[in-house]
Amino acid sequence: MSDPQRTYLDFERPIAELDNKIEELEGLANGEAAVDVAAEITTLRAKSAKMLADTYANLGPWRKTQVARHPNRPHFRDFRKAMITEFAELRGDRCFGDDQAIIGGVGFFRGRPVMVLGHEKGHDTKSRLHHNFGMARPEGYRKAIRLMEMADRFQLPVLTFVDTAGAYPGVGAEERGQAEAIARSTERCLTLGVPLITIITGEGGSGGAVALASSSYVIMLEHSIYSVISPEGCASILWTDSNKTKDAAIAMKITAEDLKAFGIIDEIIDEPIGGAHRDSVQTLQKSADAIERALDKFTGLGRSEILSRRKARFYAIGRTAV
Repeated sequence: MSDPQRTYLDFERPIAELDNKIEELEGLANGEAAVDVAAEITTLRAKSAKMLADTYANLGPWRKTQVARHPNRPHFRDFRKAMITEFAELRGDRCFGDDQAIIGGVGFFRGRPVMVLGHEKGHDTKSRLHHNFGMARPEGYRKAIRLMEMADRFQLPVLTFVDTAGAYPGVGAEERGQAEAIARSTERCLTLGVPLITIITGEGGSGGAVALASSSYVIMLEHSIYSVISPEGCASILWTDSNKTKDAAIAMKITAEDLKAFGIIDEIIDEPIGGAHRDSVQTLQKSADAIERALDKFTGLGRSEILSRRKARFYAIGRTAV
């Protein structure tokens, strides 16, 4: 993973300018004709840290969308390596092929046997193309169905990690039944007799996300988003105007705070100041702790109780006291 400190978003330009100035001063201090600029560096670092904290304390929905898409944000491979031991990847849908936009397999989460599934976007140009930027084709969702059925058969809790702009909209995907595959995967999530815990780590886009996130318990990282369509897509459809993207992001209620208020998600994980990409180790630790707490909620419950709780959870979405 490249240095997250050197990849700044548009709204972080003032912070980037300060950090560049600090780097220049550090170069002077370490050069052959060393200059004593320690006091100035300390002052600028404090100013940069305050600016970063103030900026991230007041992020609107569109800026959160930008953070959710940051290229250095932890991806499924990072979560899997940090959390799952003895991982054995299971490939293919036993029908057409193996889609690398969704990775899945069995392993141990803090000593518990689990089935793990997640969207993988990739971390550089080659891997992004290999994983199709996390946009799954029908065979990806059929693979997910196969692995969820295996988990149900062997009573393994299922952990899903969602980070996708949406399912792949190409002609070949549509010809092979993209909509049906998404619907079947969503249905299988809802009918599992084992706990299904989802964590939305970046983008939770459209049915491509719902197909892995119709869960017993849904967790979101603080600056992730979850929506029926992207802000750009919404602006294009409703206003036919790309300049309305920010308005769409606000109107759609795509942030973790809004979604928790509606009962669509259950828990929010606070991110490090400046986003998950600035301290992935802390983010991964907090995420693992949240997943463990979620799994504990279902310890000792039988199949009927797990199904009943999931049904009640979805019936309660959007309901408010009169």
